Parts: sequence; structure tokens; C-alpha cells
Amino acid sequence: MAAVMPAPAASRLFLSGNEAVARAVWEAGVKVAAAYPGTPATEMLEVIATYPDLYAEWSVNEKVSLEVAIGAAYAGSRSFCCMKHVGMNVASDALMTLTLTGVSGGLVIAIADDVGLSSSQNEQDSRHWGRFAHVPVFEPADSQEAYAMTLEAYELSERFQVPVILRMTTRINHVKALVTVGERQAHVGAGFRKDQARFVMVPGNAGKRIPLMFQRERDLRALAETSPLNFIEPGSDRRVGFIASGPAYMHVREAFPDAPVLKLGFSCPVPFEKCRELAALVDQVVVVEEVEPLVETELKAQGIAVIGKAILPLQGELSPAVLKPAIARLLGEALPETQAAAALQVFPRPPTMCVACPHLGVYYTLSQVRNLNISGDIGCYTLGAGHPWQAMDTCVSMGASMGIAHGMDKGRGESDRDKRVVAVIGDSTFLHMGMQGLLDMVYNKGNVTVLLLDNRAVGMTGGQDNPGNGRDIHGAEAPRIDFAKLVSALGVKDERIHVVNPYQLPVLFKTIREEVKVPEVSVIITDQPCVLIKDYHKLKPYAVDEDKCTGCGNCIDVGCPAIHVTRRGKEVKASGREVDLAFVRIESSVCTGCGLCLQPCAPKAIEHYVPSAPIQFAKGGCQA
Repeated sequence: MAAVMPAPAASRLFLSGNEAVARAVWEAGVKVAAAYPGTPATEMLEVIATYPDLYAEWSVNEKVSLEVAIGAAYAGSRSFCCMKHVGMNVASDALMTLTLTGVSGGLVIAIADDVGLSSSQNEQDSRHWGRFAHVPVFEPADSQEAYAMTLEAYELSERFQVPVILRMTTRINHVKALVTVGERQAHVGAGFRKDQARFVMVPGNAGKRIPLMFQRERDLRALAETSPLNFIEPGSDRRVGFIASGPAYMHVREAFPDAPVLKLGFSCPVPFEKCRELAALVDQVVVVEEVEPLVETELKAQGIAVIGKAILPLQGELSPAVLKPAIARLLGEALPETQAAAALQVFPRPPTMCVACPHLGVYYTLSQVRNLNISGDIGCYTLGAGHPWQAMDTCVSMGASMGIAHGMDKGRGESDRDKRVVAVIGDSTFLHMGMQGLLDMVYNKGNVTVLLLDNRAVGMTGGQDNPGNGRDIHGAEAPRIDFAKLVSALGVKDERIHVVNPYQLPVLFKTIREEVKVPEVSVIITDQPCVLIKDYHKLKPYAVDEDKCTGCGNCIDVGCPAIHVTRRGKEVKASGREVDLAFVRIESSVCTGCGLCLQPCAPKAIEHYVPSAPIQFAKGGCQA
């Protein structure tokens, strides 16, 4: 995260799209910014929180963050909210009524789409929200545009009293470019002006606001036709013209520098006449959009002949390597030669948990317990579905482990009659959207064992703070939730609530085995911090005594990436059964001494690491 706030006006900074948006939010005079962490959007609020003269918070979920921003905008102040694409699914309840009330102070909602599925469970296209909610959408193509469009979005928001969606993608969020910045401009809010007909959305009031919403959309479409954010770049090769927005525009420019291009920066509502103007210049028009055919479908409905997803994929980034062969086929040309390096297969490196992650013991234990159906959730612990544990059977959305586990219990068939149902959820995810599911489970007398993994951080997105660890976005002291008291307040019986140390495998194993047999809701809370945050304290590392190691491989099943297989072999038992052997070593330089591998080691071959040549400090330097 870059601390960019001291830079004066006219400075040229090397910023990611996230950092550029943060700078523009500060310069626009925003007073309130709120978000819930989610890659690739997380850094926007992290950087905003480093600036003075505004309030920033991590909210418990995206819906709350948007509602906080709405409240500030109702009060006449400029506000900002950001989230990843799936976050708007959570926040959409507020968005779909906000489009009727509108805003007083400017409100920009940055939505980061994970095109290419870098770290998400789906690849949905957030441009749909512009159509669904009848609000304008801006699409920057690089960091400079992300900065400039954020500033422009606040002007448009206040001019039309409408929230503006800034649609970004991973390519913009994380890639850096030079950005010329300005100074913060003071914005004085007018204060909240009571107007029940506008802000109290009962049916009688809402019905009167709908015609205003559609008139606003017509006015915005007219503005899009003349907006400098939408422009045609003429080209000498007029066989194919392109309509593109965001990073797709950059890919088109790189792949076809001589082709005419209509760049849509203000992409919703679509400027139909501008599109007709481009179509008149070229033989064929190809719409290049990531990822769904929104603009293509709308243009075809207008009678404008365009080509799109008939030749381009419906998922992933539309890089030059994708575009060039598609256009070559369209024109009947020979396919361009691909670089040999592109065909090379990279050695697979599946994702795994960190060394000494407190979740390792949980999934090792779950993998040893038989006859379970395990409903999982969104977080680092989703990796429990992978090797070597394979201890997660479902993963859908934030908090879904609760409702899905309850449904698995109530909907079980004859084949699952004797199965135990377990739900696994993290601390931040539980606070985000899991509490309601647990309440429903208790209220409707479910039979589920819940594992609430409290690692005191939003681990998957970088260890951000949340109400469960007693720190706010600035690291200052804040009230800390007591999870045992919270689940008790939600109706779980006190005798069914257990707080355990996930590094103590016998205790964890015994607790899970006992609680899954109880025909009611149980909650097992693990209470060790993420190894990447300051709350975690390393212990003395371990090493393998090669003379004692029998190759049993039990330690490998823990899944710690500090354990490496050095050689494999086979052994024939007295019974004639052949078994595989795996001899290992521990990378002591990264081992934190959690002791998980020590507990299943049958020959007791794992001992504290003792350096053979300790570092000695001497005058003029150090030597080993």
C-alpha cells in the first residue's frame, strides 16, 4: 500500500488503479468512505484511510458500507463506497431503492470485477447494475483514467443527484501507471433536508419517483452522446471498427493500432448515435467487452449491425492473443503465429495455506473424521477443499455455509440419514453474513456442528481488521466481539459452545467427534490468530531427525507447506501389503514452531531445530 497523501498538485505518481481512485476520492472533498475488504478492491479503502480530513471505516459487510455512504450523501456530503463484484450482490438491496431517492452530495460506488477469476467464485459482469438500477457507469482503462473519472463522477453525481458506478477490473485495480494528481478541493455539504416524499420509500412515494428515474436516464443518455469520455479514434484500416471500454480498449489498441475505435468511458447509458457514427465509417463493427454481451445486445436491439460474442469468448480477458486470431478468422486471413513460449506449461503450484496457519489443524482433523458432509464458506479456509485434506464439500457465497448446512440437515435423504453435518466459517465471514444463518438454524431446531474459525483477521484479503479483533481501520483500539457470548445470544446452548486451541489436535479431535453426535446446534470456536498479523508470536522451529524418520508420512497430511518430501519409497509389511513411504524434512527457516506436525508423527522424529553452525557476530560484520 502506497502512502501517497503528501504528494502536492501536479506530481506524477506511479499508482495502481486502486491508489489512483483513492487519491481522487480525497481530492474530490469526500467526507465519508466505507467498504468491506474484497480482492481486487481492498486497497482503495486502505489507501483512503491514510489521507487526512475524511472518515473511513471497514464496515461489517457491503450492504452496510453502502448504507453508510448513502447516509452521508443524504446529508449533503460527498461519500464513497467500494467493493468487489460479488459484494454488490450483498449491497444491491440498498442500491435498487437508492436509484429512486437519488442523492444530495455526490456518491461514487467503485465495483471491481475479477475478470479472469483470480480470486473469486464467479466472474459476473457489474455493468448489469447500471442497467438494472438505471444509474450511470464509468469504465476507466488505466490508472490515470481511474483518477480522472472518479473526479468527473462526483460532478455528474451531484448534477443529476444520482449515484455513479465506477466499474473497474483486476487489470485496472492492480496494474500501475503514471498519474498526474491535483489538490484536495473542499466540499461543504448542505446538510440533511427533510423530504419524506423523496427519502421515505413507501409505495405511494416510490411510485412517484419512478418517472423521474426514467427521465434522468434519458437525460444521461443524451449526455453520453456528447461526453468527452466517449470518443471515436479514426483509423486507416476500415475493414473492422471496434467498440470497447475499460482494459478491453487497451487490448484493441495494442492489437489493431490502425483500426477505428469507439472508446466508451461513459458506457451506460450506451450512446447509440455515437455507435452509429462509428458503424458508418467501417465495413464491420466488433464489440469487444469483458465479459458479457451487454453493449452488443443493446446495439442489435437498435438495429445496428455488430459482431461480438459469436467470435469472442464469454469469459476471461480479451487480450491481443485472444483478439488477433478471432479477427483473422473473421477476415478470412491466416492465423497469426503464436510465440512458442505461450505453449509452455508452467509447473503447477496449487494454492495452499500458510506455514502454521491455525486452519491446518482444523482441516487435518476433519479429514480424519468419517461420515461428514461439510459445508464451507468464503475465506482462506476455502482451501480446505484442496489437497491433502479434501475436507470441504460446498462453497457458494459469504455466509452460505450456515444456510446450506441447515438445508442439508433438513433435506437429507435415506442415504444421508447417518451423516453428520458440519459448517465451517471464518470470524469475519460470520460477522459479515453468517449470524443470520446461525440464528435460523437455532430457531428451526437444526442439527449442525458449526466450526467458527476465529483468526482475528480478514485473512484472505490481507489481514484487515474487523470487529472480532478489537482494532479499527487505523489500528486504533475498538470494541471486540466475544464470539462465545455472541453465539449464546443467538440461542446456542452454553453447553454446546466450545472454545478450543486448533493447535491442540487431540482436544480438537475429541471435541468435534463428541459434538457431531449431539442432535442439535453446536458451535466450536477456534481461537488462534492468523500467522501473518502482529497478534501471532513465533515459537522455536522444528526439524526432522533423518535417522528416526520412518517415512510414515503422517506429518504430510497436516498440509503445512514447510514440510517437504525428500524421497519416496515402498515397503512390504509382514502381511504382504505394500505401503508407500515418504521421507521428509522441515524448512526450519520458515517453521514457526506451532507443533502441529509433531503430534501425528509416529516415530517421534520431529524435534526442535538446533543450528549446526550458529551465527556469530564479530567486529566488521557477521559470519556463519
